[in-house]
Amino acid sequence: MGEIPQQGQFVPDFALPGGLLIQDRFERGEYRLCAERGRPLVLAFYPGDDTSVCTRQLCSYSSGLETFAGCGADVWAISPQNLDSHEAFARKHRLAMPLLADTERSVARAFGITAPGIGLRRAVFLIAPDGTLFWKHVALLGATFQSVDTLTRQLCRLSAL
Repeated sequence: MGEIPQQGQFVPDFALPGGLLIQDRFERGEYRLCAERGRPLVLAFYPGDDTSVCTRQLCSYSSGLETFAGCGADVWAISPQNLDSHEAFARKHRLAMPLLADTERSVARAFGITAPGIGLRRAVFLIAPDGTLFWKHVALLGATFQSVDTLTRQLCRLSAL
């Protein structure tokens, strides 16, 4: 994928396996970044399924999905665990956004957020409808996460352009 995307630069396409909990079915499929062109996309990278901070973060984003949708945005959560782990995590916490499996960490590497020991840094990237990077936040320690309010403020700035 080449260079790590910077603000205003085009984000290269990627495809990852993922799953989405719809009522009691965990629907698995391939998620391609290029298929989201035309609307904003929140990419939330998190280190691990069912860990304390990641659980709080994804539960917060899941309950905030209507707010994100009000800004015209979808949310994808990405971590190194496989789809079976994602399915158990989604079912346990009733997570309503797609969970993508970056088991090789290739997408995390392309975004420059891999880290020794934890696999990847907690990070959020807002992709504009034209496929460019609008905003990003990469946590140094990962003990906190960007709130729904912070992300929707950025999405409102994006939609005002």
